[in-house]
Amino acid sequence: MGSSEEVRAGGVRLPQLGLDELLTELQARLDAARGTQDRVHSLLEAVLSVGRELDLEQALRGIVEAAAALVDAEYAALGVIGSDGRRLSAFITVGVGEEEIARIGPYPQGHGILGELIRHPEPLRLSKLSEHAASYGFPPGHPPMNSFLGVPIRVRDQVFGNLYLTEKRGGRQFDEDDESLLSTLAVAAGVAIDNARLYEESRLRERWLAASAEITSSLMSGADQHEVLGLIAERARDITGAALATLAIPVQDTGTLAVELAIGRGAEAHRGLLLPVEGTLTGAAFALGASVSSPDVARDERISAGPPRFAGLGPAVAVPIGREDRVRGVVLLAREAGAGDFSDKETVPLKGFAAQAALAMELAERRRDAEQIALLEDRDRIARDLHDLAIQRLFATGMTLQSAGRFIEHTQASERVLRAVDDLDETIRIIRSTIFGLRTHDGDGAPGLRARAVRVAGEATPVLGFAPSVRMEGLLDTHVPPEIADHVVAVLSESLTNIARHAQADRADVALGTDGNEVRLTVTDNGVGVPAGGRRSGLRNMTERARGLGGDMELVRPEDGGTRLVWHAPLPRTTRASRS
Repeated sequence: MGSSEEVRAGGVRLPQLGLDELLTELQARLDAARGTQDRVHSLLEAVLSVGRELDLEQALRGIVEAAAALVDAEYAALGVIGSDGRRLSAFITVGVGEEEIARIGPYPQGHGILGELIRHPEPLRLSKLSEHAASYGFPPGHPPMNSFLGVPIRVRDQVFGNLYLTEKRGGRQFDEDDESLLSTLAVAAGVAIDNARLYEESRLRERWLAASAEITSSLMSGADQHEVLGLIAERARDITGAALATLAIPVQDTGTLAVELAIGRGAEAHRGLLLPVEGTLTGAAFALGASVSSPDVARDERISAGPPRFAGLGPAVAVPIGREDRVRGVVLLAREAGAGDFSDKETVPLKGFAAQAALAMELAERRRDAEQIALLEDRDRIARDLHDLAIQRLFATGMTLQSAGRFIEHTQASERVLRAVDDLDETIRIIRSTIFGLRTHDGDGAPGLRARAVRVAGEATPVLGFAPSVRMEGLLDTHVPPEIADHVVAVLSESLTNIARHAQADRADVALGTDGNEVRLTVTDNGVGVPAGGRRSGLRNMTERARGLGGDMELVRPEDGGTRLVWHAPLPRTTRASRS
């Protein structure tokens, strides 16, 4: 018999201790293989999960969640690199609650370790974050983090962003297997992001095509120009996710742009505003005949003209309407502060939309020209018929009555016939005057009230030392007759002159508008106000102008200082009736 340390197997004597070690090692290898198989299975599940989602935002969140589960990390984040290639434009987190995020404050921009991966897009694994030379520290309220694993995500050979994993559960460290798994997931994430982007772009193209078809249909159905332009601004705002959309057109011979349309956040501050070409984003796009963008329109140094009106807004783009050599207007779109910049993929269809706006204006002009020609032709026909038919018949009737009057012996009857002949002569004179009026073109080419008011404001700028803000609303050139427009211009000139002489102001706002029933002029400044006992001859003259037209003028001193002059006058009934 052998010793207890040996056993017989197939006639061969094997040491008992060696077999136990062999079985233990085999079990360990089986466990390792099973663990590897489980991790590979988890990796495949993660790859499949991130590949299912076509919505980009949901796809990004799914990638972060899959990464955290794959390497057993407590915290995970995905930082999207901005267009400048140096900062993070978006930051998606897993493991940090809403209250913790609120305490920490704004999302990181790409400093410290996060910036290290942006500068050097290679996998980075650390046992302790604070020991790295690029460590930037954590803001107050940030949870403690030590172990770290970061890998870049590439989309078509370009770095889209980085995956950041911290605090492996159980106090363990991230190892080479974790790095390998996460790098593999990053490749799948790049493919998923690319697919989501392509899907998003195709959906965006669909929306632009649908909107273009809607606008084309409106144009072909003969919709009003203002209605079509409003539709263009509204659709552009919806599709680009803008908070504000404005549309400005040039005011003839004034070097300014009038904001005809404003939709969205703070629209009232823009609607009717007259903007100089210099000192505004809209003016820059008009002057260059090309798109002009701003990462933060509320703080853009180029926007120096006009009252503050972009509070709470951030990225903006202004796109000219029409050809470079003939810009008919400018569309301005602005997003909420903190939103993403307008990309080239967004501005290209915007230019197509602007071309639609140019087409709307072109068709509206041609339609107006055609209507004017038809009107003039109709007037010529009426005048010709009146001259050739009505006047000749009336003249013949008058001659007949005059001849017949000689044969009437009754005195009173003869006098009545002669009076009828005189009435016919007066009727012929009235018809001839009407014919002359029909054949005289409307207007004499004189500038309208809008252009005259802009010119007065411009002429007052050197005297004031600053450019007054001008806002106009309503059909001023159509509803306000020339005789009342003369009074409005005189009052505006006198008001700005008074501000320059007496107010000691550094800001003046002019608002001129009409609703078809009255014309109203408001001039406001932030000066010292009207002194008690001061000369008031100018104010008296302006009041007499208003009351002579059936209106009035009020002078108000707002609580925050300065002076507000309100001058208003009713419009003639004939002008109001012409609106219908």
